[in-house]
Amino acid sequence: MTEPATEFPPPKILTLSPAHKPILITQGAEGRLYKTPSPFQPDQFCALKYRPPKPYRHPILDARLTKARISSEAKVLDRCYREGVPVPAVLAKDAAAGWMMIEWIEGEPVRVGINKWLGERPEDDAVVDHSQEDETPLTDLMKRIGVAVGALHRTGVVHGDLTTSNMMLRPWADDRLPNGHGDKAEKAKAVAGDVVVIDFGLAMQSQSDEDRAVDLYVLERAFASTHPRAERLFHHILDSYREAFKKAPGVLHKLEDVRMRGRKRSMLG
Repeated sequence: MTEPATEFPPPKILTLSPAHKPILITQGAEGRLYKTPSPFQPDQFCALKYRPPKPYRHPILDARLTKARISSEAKVLDRCYREGVPVPAVLAKDAAAGWMMIEWIEGEPVRVGINKWLGERPEDDAVVDHSQEDETPLTDLMKRIGVAVGALHRTGVVHGDLTTSNMMLRPWADDRLPNGHGDKAEKAKAVAGDVVVIDFGLAMQSQSDEDRAVDLYVLERAFASTHPRAERLFHHILDSYREAFKKAPGVLHKLEDVRMRGRKRSMLG
Protein backbone atom coordinates (compact mmCIF):
# COMPACT_ATOMS: atom_id res chain seq x y z
CA MET A 1 0.00 0.00 0.00
CA THR A 2 1.49 3.33 -1.04
CA GLU A 3 1.46 6.32 1.27
CA PRO A 4 -0.84 9.16 0.24
CA ALA A 5 0.90 12.11 -1.37
CA THR A 6 1.24 15.18 0.80
CA GLU A 7 -0.57 18.31 -0.32
CA PHE A 8 2.70 20.19 -0.59
CA PRO A 9 5.89 18.16 -1.16
CA PRO A 10 9.10 19.35 0.47
CA PRO A 11 11.30 21.76 -1.50
CA LYS A 12 13.41 20.21 -4.24
CA ILE A 13 16.65 20.68 -2.32
CA LEU A 14 15.44 18.16 0.28
CA THR A 15 14.91 15.50 -2.40
CA LEU A 16 18.43 15.62 -3.87
CA SER A 17 19.85 13.06 -1.44
CA PRO A 18 17.51 10.03 -1.13
CA ALA A 19 19.83 8.46 1.45
CA HIS A 20 19.08 11.21 3.94
CA LYS A 21 15.40 11.73 4.67
CA PRO A 22 14.64 15.13 6.23
CA ILE A 23 12.82 15.22 9.55
CA LEU A 24 9.84 17.55 9.90
CA ILE A 25 10.35 19.30 13.25
CA THR A 26 7.40 21.64 13.31
CA GLN A 27 4.68 22.97 11.04
CA GLY A 28 2.82 26.22 11.41
CA ALA A 29 0.37 28.31 9.44
CA GLU A 30 3.11 30.00 7.44
CA GLY A 31 5.84 27.41 7.12
CA ARG A 32 7.64 24.22 8.05
CA LEU A 33 10.95 23.55 9.75
CA TYR A 34 13.01 20.51 8.74
CA LYS A 35 16.14 18.99 10.21
CA THR A 36 18.39 17.65 7.47
CA PRO A 37 22.07 16.77 6.89
CA SER A 38 24.06 19.78 5.74
CA PRO A 39 25.00 19.71 2.04
CA PHE A 40 28.22 21.49 3.01
CA GLN A 41 29.21 19.21 5.92
CA PRO A 42 27.33 15.89 5.63
CA ASP A 43 28.35 14.87 9.16
CA GLN A 44 26.44 17.83 10.57
CA PHE A 45 22.80 18.86 10.53
CA CYS A 46 21.17 22.09 9.46
CA ALA A 47 17.66 23.52 9.69
CA LEU A 48 15.65 24.29 6.59
CA LYS A 49 12.77 26.73 6.89
CA TYR A 50 10.27 26.34 4.06
CA ARG A 51 7.24 28.44 3.20
CA PRO A 52 5.02 26.28 0.95
CA PRO A 53 2.59 27.81 -1.55
CA LYS A 54 -0.69 29.04 -0.10
CA PRO A 55 -3.69 27.90 -2.18
CA TYR A 56 -5.90 30.67 -0.81
CA ARG A 57 -3.67 33.40 -2.29
CA HIS A 58 -3.29 34.48 -5.87
CA PRO A 59 -0.16 32.65 -7.14
CA ILE A 60 1.67 35.83 -8.18
CA LEU A 61 0.93 37.59 -4.88
CA ASP A 62 1.87 34.47 -2.92
CA ALA A 63 5.21 34.16 -4.74
CA ARG A 64 6.03 37.82 -4.09
CA LEU A 65 5.12 37.62 -0.39
CA THR A 66 7.10 34.41 0.12
CA LYS A 67 10.18 35.81 -1.60
CA ALA A 68 10.00 39.06 0.38
CA ARG A 69 9.58 37.31 3.74
CA ILE A 70 12.39 34.81 3.23
CA SER A 71 14.70 37.58 2.00
CA SER A 72 13.80 39.84 4.93
CA GLU A 73 14.36 37.13 7.55
CA ALA A 74 17.69 36.10 6.01
CA LYS A 75 18.82 39.73 5.88
CA VAL A 76 18.00 40.28 9.55
CA LEU A 77 19.77 37.06 10.58
CA ASP A 78 22.85 37.98 8.54
CA ARG A 79 23.02 41.39 10.14
CA CYS A 80 22.68 39.98 13.65
CA TYR A 81 25.25 37.25 13.03
CA ARG A 82 27.81 39.74 11.69
CA GLU A 83 27.30 41.93 14.76
CA GLY A 84 27.88 39.05 17.17
CA VAL A 85 24.28 38.51 18.26
CA PRO A 86 23.74 34.86 19.28
CA VAL A 87 21.61 33.69 16.33
CA PRO A 88 21.87 30.82 13.83
CA ALA A 89 24.06 31.45 10.79
CA VAL A 90 22.38 31.55 7.38
CA LEU A 91 23.98 28.87 5.20
CA ALA A 92 21.99 29.25 1.97
CA LYS A 93 18.66 30.48 0.66
CA ASP A 94 16.45 30.45 -2.40
CA ALA A 95 13.85 33.09 -1.69
CA ALA A 96 12.04 32.45 -4.97
CA ALA A 97 11.65 28.76 -4.02
CA GLY A 98 10.58 29.73 -0.51
CA TRP A 99 13.34 28.19 1.60
CA MET A 100 16.25 29.22 3.81
CA MET A 101 18.90 26.92 5.26
CA ILE A 102 20.34 27.88 8.64
CA GLU A 103 22.64 26.46 11.29
CA TRP A 104 21.09 23.74 13.44
CA ILE A 105 21.21 24.70 17.12
CA GLU A 106 21.63 21.73 19.42
CA GLY A 107 20.02 21.77 22.84
CA GLU A 108 16.58 22.53 24.23
CA PRO A 109 14.39 25.63 24.22
CA VAL A 110 14.88 27.94 27.18
CA ARG A 111 11.22 27.24 28.01
CA VAL A 112 12.04 23.57 28.63
CA GLY A 113 15.11 24.35 30.72
CA ILE A 114 13.27 26.79 32.99
CA ASN A 115 10.38 24.38 33.47
CA LYS A 116 12.80 21.59 34.39
CA TRP A 117 14.35 23.88 36.99
CA LEU A 118 10.96 24.86 38.42
CA GLY A 119 9.80 21.26 38.62
CA GLU A 120 6.24 20.29 39.38
CA ARG A 121 3.77 23.03 40.12
CA PRO A 122 2.90 23.18 43.83
CA GLU A 123 -0.67 22.96 45.08
CA ASP A 124 -2.66 26.17 44.61
CA ASP A 125 -2.72 26.92 48.32
CA ALA A 126 0.89 25.94 48.99
CA VAL A 127 3.28 28.64 50.18
CA VAL A 128 6.68 28.30 48.46
CA ASP A 129 9.67 29.54 50.46
CA HIS A 130 12.51 30.50 48.11
CA SER A 131 14.75 31.94 50.82
CA GLN A 132 16.55 28.64 51.42
CA GLU A 133 17.03 27.79 47.75
CA ASP A 134 20.14 28.64 45.76
CA GLU A 135 18.68 30.21 42.64
CA THR A 136 22.02 31.29 41.17
CA PRO A 137 21.84 29.02 38.09
CA LEU A 138 18.38 30.32 37.21
CA THR A 139 19.24 33.97 37.80
CA ASP A 140 22.40 33.50 35.71
CA LEU A 141 20.22 32.25 32.86
CA MET A 142 17.96 35.28 33.21
CA LYS A 143 21.04 37.50 32.96
CA ARG A 144 22.21 35.71 29.80
CA ILE A 145 18.77 36.27 28.28
CA GLY A 146 19.05 39.99 29.05
CA VAL A 147 22.49 40.17 27.43
CA ALA A 148 21.22 38.39 24.29
CA VAL A 149 18.21 40.73 23.94
CA GLY A 150 20.44 43.75 24.57
CA ALA A 151 22.79 42.62 21.79
CA LEU A 152 19.83 42.14 19.47
CA HIS A 153 18.45 45.63 20.09
CA ARG A 154 21.90 47.19 19.89
CA THR A 155 22.09 45.85 16.34
CA GLY A 156 18.91 47.70 15.41
CA VAL A 157 16.67 44.65 15.22
CA VAL A 158 13.48 43.85 17.12
CA HIS A 159 12.37 40.24 17.23
CA GLY A 160 8.61 40.57 17.21
CA ASP A 161 7.92 37.33 19.12
CA LEU A 162 10.34 37.16 22.05
CA THR A 163 9.36 34.14 24.13
CA THR A 164 11.31 31.41 25.86
CA SER A 165 10.19 29.07 23.08
CA ASN A 166 12.13 31.21 20.61
CA MET A 167 15.39 30.92 22.52
CA MET A 168 17.61 27.85 22.62
CA LEU A 169 20.12 26.71 25.23
CA ARG A 170 23.18 25.62 23.27
CA PRO A 171 24.98 23.05 25.49
CA TRP A 172 28.24 24.03 27.11
CA ALA A 173 31.34 21.87 27.01
CA ASP A 174 31.65 19.45 29.93
CA ASP A 175 34.25 21.61 31.67
CA ARG A 176 31.73 24.47 31.91
CA LEU A 177 28.86 22.38 33.25
CA PRO A 178 28.01 22.54 36.97
CA ASN A 179 29.81 19.94 39.07
CA GLY A 180 28.20 17.41 41.35
CA HIS A 181 25.43 14.86 41.23
CA GLY A 182 21.87 14.57 42.44
CA ASP A 183 18.79 16.70 41.96
CA LYS A 184 20.53 20.01 42.63
CA ALA A 185 23.19 19.40 39.98
CA GLU A 186 20.61 18.19 37.46
CA LYS A 187 18.53 21.31 38.00
CA ALA A 188 21.59 23.48 37.41
CA LYS A 189 22.44 21.61 34.20
CA ALA A 190 18.88 22.14 32.94
CA VAL A 191 19.47 25.90 32.72
CA ALA A 192 23.11 25.75 31.60
CA GLY A 193 24.14 26.76 28.09
CA ASP A 194 24.49 29.73 25.78
CA VAL A 195 21.28 31.53 24.86
CA VAL A 196 20.64 31.58 21.10
CA VAL A 197 17.69 33.57 19.73
CA ILE A 198 15.76 31.83 16.92
CA ASP A 199 12.72 32.25 14.64
CA PHE A 200 12.99 35.71 13.12
CA GLY A 201 9.90 35.41 10.94
CA LEU A 202 8.32 38.50 12.56
CA ALA A 203 11.56 40.45 13.07
CA MET A 204 12.24 43.85 11.60
CA GLN A 205 14.95 46.47 11.64
CA SER A 206 14.01 49.31 13.95
CA GLN A 207 15.67 51.94 16.13
CA SER A 208 12.41 52.77 17.91
CA ASP A 209 12.37 52.63 21.71
CA GLU A 210 8.66 51.81 21.46
CA ASP A 211 9.33 48.73 19.30
CA ARG A 212 12.09 47.59 21.62
CA ALA A 213 9.87 48.10 24.67
CA VAL A 214 7.13 46.00 23.06
CA ASP A 215 9.72 43.25 22.53
CA LEU A 216 10.51 43.29 26.26
CA TYR A 217 6.83 43.43 27.18
CA VAL A 218 6.07 40.37 25.05
CA LEU A 219 8.88 38.50 26.84
CA GLU A 220 7.62 39.66 30.24
CA ARG A 221 4.09 38.46 29.47
CA ALA A 222 5.51 35.16 28.22
CA PHE A 223 7.10 34.64 31.63
CA ALA A 224 3.82 35.52 33.36
CA SER A 225 1.92 32.91 31.34
CA THR A 226 4.52 30.18 30.82
CA HIS A 227 6.74 30.50 33.93
CA PRO A 228 4.68 32.38 36.54
CA ARG A 229 6.87 31.07 39.38
CA ALA A 230 9.93 32.63 37.72
CA GLU A 231 8.26 35.96 36.95
CA ARG A 232 9.59 37.48 40.19
CA LEU A 233 13.12 37.09 38.75
CA PHE A 234 12.37 38.92 35.52
CA HIS A 235 14.15 42.01 36.81
CA HIS A 236 17.45 40.17 36.32
CA ILE A 237 16.74 40.16 32.57
CA LEU A 238 16.11 43.90 32.61
CA ASP A 239 19.20 44.60 34.73
CA SER A 240 21.45 42.71 32.30
CA TYR A 241 19.69 44.32 29.35
CA ARG A 242 20.53 47.72 30.84
CA GLU A 243 24.20 46.76 31.15
CA ALA A 244 24.40 45.32 27.62
CA PHE A 245 22.66 48.15 25.77
CA LYS A 246 23.59 51.79 26.38
CA LYS A 247 20.23 53.05 25.09
CA ALA A 248 18.34 50.81 27.52
CA PRO A 249 17.20 53.63 29.89
CA GLY A 250 14.97 55.11 27.19
CA VAL A 251 13.60 51.68 26.29
CA LEU A 252 12.85 50.80 29.91
CA HIS A 253 11.10 54.13 30.41
CA LYS A 254 8.97 53.36 27.37
CA LEU A 255 8.32 49.87 28.79
CA GLU A 256 6.43 51.47 31.66
CA ASP A 257 4.10 53.13 29.14
CA VAL A 258 3.60 49.84 27.30
CA ARG A 259 2.80 48.07 30.56
CA MET A 260 0.26 50.76 31.44
CA ARG A 261 -1.49 50.35 28.09
CA GLY A 262 -1.48 46.59 28.59
CA ARG A 263 -3.13 46.90 32.00
CA LYS A 264 -5.79 49.21 30.57
CA ARG A 265 -6.61 46.74 27.83
CA SER A 266 -6.89 43.98 30.43
CA MET A 267 -9.33 46.01 32.51
CA LEU A 268 -11.43 46.88 29.47
CA GLY A 269 -11.40 43.28 28.28
